[in-house]
Amino acid sequence: MAAIPPGDHKAYMRLALAQAHNSPPKPTNYRVGAVLVNSATNEILATGFTLELPGNTHAEQCCFMKLAERHGVPEENLRDVLPSELALYTTVEPCSKRLSGNLPCVERVRRLAGCIRTVYVGIMEPETFVAENTGKRSLEDAGINLVHVEGFEDEILKVATAGHVNG
Repeated sequence: MAAIPPGDHKAYMRLALAQAHNSPPKPTNYRVGAVLVNSATNEILATGFTLELPGNTHAEQCCFMKLAERHGVPEENLRDVLPSELALYTTVEPCSKRLSGNLPCVERVRRLAGCIRTVYVGIMEPETFVAENTGKRSLEDAGINLVHVEGFEDEILKVATAGHVNG
């Protein structure tokens, strides 16, 4: 893969979308991709996609779980080992509620406030599984910017809903 120029948000969103394609289609989840980038060095620290790891995992969760394992720390202690200028690219807005009982992705991102400065999203979460997602407000309350990267909405929705009855 060719290097992505610093600040090329569309290229990073394309990489997140490529990750989403790796997720198995199911009627009960969105196929989402995520990429965590050190903004200071332009280094990709982790990628993830829905159901990449066992346990009904979401894309952002997979990024953080893989990083925690790489650094030998529990996920809740990741902020102790990560740089302070991170950007998270995710095809769909991080969830604010998990019906599975797992920690919502918004809470996982909020734990990294001060490290993650901006979350770039391709689309806001549709209300199919979680009505009234409060993720954007919750992230902004934690000092994390949420930025919509435009131009991918149709493709992201097509990938995200593959496997849905009317998707």
